[in-house]
Amino acid sequence: MGPRTLFASPPQCNPLFELFRPFFRIESQTAPIGERPYHPGQVQRCNRHGLLLIFAPSDGVNSRRIPPTLFGWPQMKLLFALFNYFPHGGQQRNCLMIAQKCAQTGHDVTIATRTWEGPRPDEVAVETLGLRGWTNAGRNQNFITDLANFVAGQDFDGVIAFTKMPGLDVYFASDPCFAAKYRQTKSRLGKLTRRYRLYRKWEEAVFAKGSRTQILLITDREVPLYREIYGTEPERFHLLPPNIDRRTFSESDRESARLAKLAELGQAADTTLLLMVGSGFRTKGVDRAIEGLAKLQSTESNKTQLVVVGHGKPDSYQRLARSLGVGDRVHMLGGRADVPEWMLAADLLVHPARNENTGTVLLEALANGLPLLVSDVCGYAFHIERANAGRLVPSPFSQTQFNQLLQETVDSAELQQWSANGLNYAAEEDLYSCHDKACELIEKFVAAKAR
Repeated sequence: MGPRTLFASPPQCNPLFELFRPFFRIESQTAPIGERPYHPGQVQRCNRHGLLLIFAPSDGVNSRRIPPTLFGWPQMKLLFALFNYFPHGGQQRNCLMIAQKCAQTGHDVTIATRTWEGPRPDEVAVETLGLRGWTNAGRNQNFITDLANFVAGQDFDGVIAFTKMPGLDVYFASDPCFAAKYRQTKSRLGKLTRRYRLYRKWEEAVFAKGSRTQILLITDREVPLYREIYGTEPERFHLLPPNIDRRTFSESDRESARLAKLAELGQAADTTLLLMVGSGFRTKGVDRAIEGLAKLQSTESNKTQLVVVGHGKPDSYQRLARSLGVGDRVHMLGGRADVPEWMLAADLLVHPARNENTGTVLLEALANGLPLLVSDVCGYAFHIERANAGRLVPSPFSQTQFNQLLQETVDSAELQQWSANGLNYAAEEDLYSCHDKACELIEKFVAAKAR
């Protein structure tokens, strides 16, 4: 018999607790609900949203979370916001997954966005506010205005956004510090533009000293910059673990995926396959990878192929590939749902990004045993170095140096060892609980606001 679970409100709110108190042992630590055996008589989780009481024999089967609303704890009405939703974007995936986690917990969740591409979720309401304006900055400002008007007509307990804007309870940080980036790369004249003033104002609304917005981070590398520029209080930053899907596969799965994907491309079984995954092709460095491919020494029977999976505008990159004589070796596939299969099929993940706040795709490659060649500017690049699962491209970026590193990595005798190292690292590290932890923190912050 598997363990049964009960969510009861705190003692002062729920008399059921007193009824069951003699039969349970209370422990103070928080324990996430997941794949672990529970022990009879143990209170596994205790916070203002309820007590998870285990009162049946444990056989290692997962427990089922019963929403706290069942026992009278008020349901929260939460609004999630981002500029645009499209499948396969990292920011978009985080927004939807955390929103769904909150909905599964028992809360009433809405996502507001300008546009929505792809199927809509069943458990989360979607509100599209439209796309108005001639420039990105103008469209963003119009969305922020429309969102404020939408919020004013509703009774939301908390507003959570994945882009910087005023009026937030929680901000999920997925972009680098705008002010610091502009300071490093732009001229003084740029600060006179409307674009600069708007983006700086939105960022300041979140990070300025005294702001009430709580900040969820998936990397802390930008924290010193925000504190230097805005004086942000350190206690408002909350670092989350990464979040990727756990992977289990066999060597035969890998072989089947490789044969299937090479057949899709019309390539021989011994073809070397480079993979890029991500939206925003310039930021991810697709042009850098194409130039590196053109310099690779390939034999007539094994011409290395580059596959690019992600959302973006491919035309200029296809023109670049043709101009360098590798147009038939660059495959721009657009957004795909079969990225894990491509990772099993490929020989190397190439990610020469210009900037990357984190780089979840890097961890997904580790979990699939795919070696990597990655820019050291990526927030998650340290995982590659720690796992010894590939090589880093040093800063400042040099195309000549990258071309050399690409050739050396493709030819390296360490590829199989890097693959094994990545799998071992993914098995030992917590790369999986970001969305669960984010849901818990959102509940905590919105509840504290109500008190």
